[in-house]
Amino acid sequence: MSRRVEADHTDEMFQQCEAALEYQFASRELLRNCLTHASGANHRLASNERLEFLGDAILGAVICEMLYQRFPEETEGELTRIKSIVVSRTTCARISEALGLPRSLLLGKGLCINDTVPMSVAAAVFESLIAGVYLDGGLEAARRLIERVMGPEIELAGGVEHGRNYQRLLQQYAQKVFGETPVYRLLDEKGPDHSKCFKISALIGQQSYHPAWGANKKAAEQRAAQNALYELEGKPVPHDAD
Repeated sequence: MSRRVEADHTDEMFQQCEAALEYQFASRELLRNCLTHASGANHRLASNERLEFLGDAILGAVICEMLYQRFPEETEGELTRIKSIVVSRTTCARISEALGLPRSLLLGKGLCINDTVPMSVAAAVFESLIAGVYLDGGLEAARRLIERVMGPEIELAGGVEHGRNYQRLLQQYAQKVFGETPVYRLLDEKGPDHSKCFKISALIGQQSYHPAWGANKKAAEQRAAQNALYELEGKPVPHDAD
């Protein structure tokens, strides 16, 4: 591959990464550092390892604030439980893969031969890019990114236990009252492949309830179930799909 072709390919990868993040870097060199794995760096300090360290701290701080604001009645222990799920390596790697971030990584030959990168590498590039956005655009830019991609994860993690698993609650209600099991119908989807949103409605028998949008199907189903429960109880639905 010629240097010109290689440069064009790298620039295309950077643009794909920025599109997934919905953020454009002022410093291309900083973006390059965020995407440079240790295996592809000339020396360790030229890799994204230091950025991963910073990004992990920023992610944790923003998530803690989000949890503090979103769950005002929860104890420290419950907030800690939710945080541990949301900022886990598994969650970060899943989000990284969903955004297509590993495809933009600058890797050494050993990793290039594999179709997929290890989970730890996928999670690390996500955290390093959070740090990159923070250094390039400030805390609010990093916060917007984190809130957009991690919000559904918080909702799902917080929906387990303590009466907030709305799909489980709706199933219990529907089976008891109607003798039916709810099903979920996909009504619409929008957005690019790496960042789709889904519109889903809960159905009990032939009755369809107020739909809801979610950043993934699980989040949309949870919201649709909550809408159905509120509608059945005569309350205003919490998630407007218009």
